[in-house]
Amino acid sequence: MIVAAGAVVGDGVVHRPGWLSMRDGLIDAVGSGEPPAAADFEFPRGTVVPGFVDQHVHGGGGASYTDGDPDQVRAAAAFHRTHGTTTTVTSTVSASPDELARIVARLAPLVREGVSAGIHLEGPWIAHARCGAHAPDRLRSPDLDEIDRLLAIADGAIVMVTIAPELPGALDAIDRFVVAGARVAVGHTDATYEQTRAALDHGARVATHLFNAMAPLNHRSPGPVLALTEDPRVVVELIGDGVHLHPALVADVQRTVGPARAVLVTDAMVAAGMADGDYVLGSLDVYVDGGVARLRSTDAIAGSTATMDSLFARTVAGLVGAPDPLPRDDALLAASVMCSTTPAQVLGRDDIGLLAPGRRGDLVVLGEELQVQHVTGIDINAASSATRGGCAS
Repeated sequence: MIVAAGAVVGDGVVHRPGWLSMRDGLIDAVGSGEPPAAADFEFPRGTVVPGFVDQHVHGGGGASYTDGDPDQVRAAAAFHRTHGTTTTVTSTVSASPDELARIVARLAPLVREGVSAGIHLEGPWIAHARCGAHAPDRLRSPDLDEIDRLLAIADGAIVMVTIAPELPGALDAIDRFVVAGARVAVGHTDATYEQTRAALDHGARVATHLFNAMAPLNHRSPGPVLALTEDPRVVVELIGDGVHLHPALVADVQRTVGPARAVLVTDAMVAAGMADGDYVLGSLDVYVDGGVARLRSTDAIAGSTATMDSLFARTVAGLVGAPDPLPRDDALLAASVMCSTTPAQVLGRDDIGLLAPGRRGDLVVLGEELQVQHVTGIDINAASSATRGGCAS
């Protein structure tokens, strides 16, 4: 099968015009100009990018990942796929030990089935002072017995865990998860610069939504932000929805650390793609007003209502419009790396995240305004009428 388009964002280059060919679900060639044979699908004004990889998302389209209900997980994953996310990680929220074990037990089979690329335990081992939209009564310090229980239940399905490194037992917990093959992220933390460095030396390699729910950068006490951005081993998550971070900050971090060390995540919850109104995140009541989700109890931001296609388009516009602007094709490349290539690498996946020979044929066709027109295996027009709510993110 051959797909031709006005632009194809390949491995480090924008082919304009471009084409790619696939055989048995895998890409076997990518090139510029006219394809070697008649194209099966043509998008003369479209831009083809690799399928988005969202490594931090709690739900969407009216469905939630947080309690592990299989029907809800399938529905949320299907919703995000219509927005170009072909690979999703199911992120939980803080829960009691028994609740969390039950949730992991429900999610693990979906990982083995391929509905999810893995489980991200965001909490409960996070700081009370930076709990954000996590129930304070569910938070606790890491306990190795609990961790071993969860790892046994998951049987390899836990791919990421967020830990506040200042908590008692945090470094031992990091060691345990690293040995088990899970990526450890620093987040929801009041850690000092030194405590964060210690976590990185023990194997933490990701920053959970950099800046959000962590001690801010201070000239005398730089805290986690400096430690995470200065270490070349660390990949930083950015919620680039225009609510959690100022667009100029997203552009600046991209320039500072480079797209290979930055991941765009939605941190989306059940209300993504839905109308304003009342929702639930874990055990907490949430209201959405103007597309912004907040806790009823504290007014804290409660995840996002974003989708990956909106982050992609917003990031391209921000990089093109920055004070030190990127050419549009360079911005397309950078956004593609942050939305697909880098998160795939974080997850240890060499079969997705890039339009290159040998990779899986997960691709998204974007229109002139970078809106999703086609996702591999999905009729977007049909899917849109079936899954999208009244308020886009």
